[in-house]
Amino acid sequence: MNQSYQQQSDQYQTYNYDQSQFDQSYSREAQGTNGGGVKKAKLWSLEFMSSKWPRLFMLVVGIQAILCLTFEAYVFAQFQTNLGPYVKDDPKADAQYKTIPTFLTLFIFGFLYELIVVWDALRMKNTIQVIGVCISNLALLIYTAIQIEQISEALDILSKFSGALKSDPVKIWADIRPFLVAIPAIIAACTIAMCFVAWKLYQEFAWDILKHIGADYRMKKRFLHYQIYIALLKFDFFFFLGFMVQFLVVVNDQSDDPEFGLTIAVIPITIFILLFAAWSARRENKWGMLVTIICYLGALTYFIFKLVRIYQTHTQATYRPVRKSLTAFSVITILLILLTIANAIVCMTNFGAGLRDHLRSSNRRDEEKPDMNSINLNDLKQPQVPSRMTID
Repeated sequence: MNQSYQQQSDQYQTYNYDQSQFDQSYSREAQGTNGGGVKKAKLWSLEFMSSKWPRLFMLVVGIQAILCLTFEAYVFAQFQTNLGPYVKDDPKADAQYKTIPTFLTLFIFGFLYELIVVWDALRMKNTIQVIGVCISNLALLIYTAIQIEQISEALDILSKFSGALKSDPVKIWADIRPFLVAIPAIIAACTIAMCFVAWKLYQEFAWDILKHIGADYRMKKRFLHYQIYIALLKFDFFFFLGFMVQFLVVVNDQSDDPEFGLTIAVIPITIFILLFAAWSARRENKWGMLVTIICYLGALTYFIFKLVRIYQTHTQATYRPVRKSLTAFSVITILLILLTIANAIVCMTNFGAGLRDHLRSSNRRDEEKPDMNSINLNDLKQPQVPSRMTID
């Protein structure tokens, strides 16, 4: 009996030792993660492309960008080559020349930035950011739909001025209209595909968040708020800069206007504020968060001012060719700022609850080799512990 008891005791100690090894390895795996809830990824890593759904999501976004930019470039070329002598006498006609350059500039910026955000989201396995890309794609869909009417209106106005167009506006419109209609159709189809793949990515990335944060519901909720806040900052950047790009194209021949210089100055300030906001949230710096919230309120005032200015009588003619698109961008930006402020306040209430330790854990493991941060569950041979003692 004593011999059997000793054997069971030895087996139990072996089990505890193996379980301890598992816990330590699991802890190392969790600590080897970044703020996105996954293993620390290299900056230019393409490891995510080895998985089916991330690769498919990137492929859909890439095809969308290539097709839409190709069609937009064709429309731009057809529009520009059919323009006659520049009409400077009438501000209404002068403004129409900026319609296509404005749209093309924004689409180049928009689709390229979306590719960067998608790559970053897949690299970090950030589900919230993936969902945000799907929503921002809907915004691009609305914007491309607005473009159709704006270009039609531009051709109609220019046709009333002798020599403003080299060809018949009806012929020009018949040539470019199919491509203008195809762009939002492509974006709509790609958005549906992206939403489906995003659901698959949500299922695939869920385990990584569980490994990093654990099963603590309150901690997962704090982490979710943090992820939403960081994703909002990235999309704030897109809509802030998208609005500025449109504005600069519209007023590019008014460099003596104080508003032109103010807009140029706002761009680097905006980038700095967003970077500082992300740093403050990650470090749980309350004073930094308060400063950024004040900056958000200033930005909110600025965009409301811009929205009003678009419809003022003395500036209405300048903004007419892109009035609808600027309005759409300014309204979306205002809504994003309000959401960012609300989420910043929620994140501040979560400070001091332990989330920072999870977010900073990766910094202590950056030098470790990847194969030291994981363990194969199949390698853990856990011995069977007898449920009761045996008597010889």
